[in-house]
Amino acid sequence: MEPLESELIDWTVCAATRSSLGPNFVRILGYFREDGTDSVSKIEAAMRAKDPVAMVMAAHTLKGEALQFGALRLWGTAEVIEMTARACVEHHDTPDELLELVVGLRSMFEETLAVLEEDASPVVRERHPLGFGRQFG
Repeated sequence: MEPLESELIDWTVCAATRSSLGPNFVRILGYFREDGTDSVSKIEAAMRAKDPVAMVMAAHTLKGEALQFGALRLWGTAEVIEMTARACVEHHDTPDELLELVVGLRSMFEETLAVLEEDASPVVRERHPLGFGRQFG
């Protein structure tokens, strides 16, 4: 998949983050890998335990980190999980309606991360130089 054509990432947001972080971008992306993996695991565990309280914070964390990289589909999914889990807490309900989203979350996270990491690779950036009509990311 060509990273600049992915529907997973808003490349304008990603480019702004890359610009503001400079050489620290790859390191922060590594933190996103670690923290995001942890958040997804916590969301999955909360789903198994039918615990919307535990789901809220993990989804909130994932949402914030996804947004900083322009990972809009992941951000939107984490937002729905967080808001629905909050409603479940308020109504003393279980988050059963989130099962389908939670089941697909890990693969979405891994696909998003792969696209971001591929784009961050210096080898890939050399292979896909900016040219006329190309977005920069």
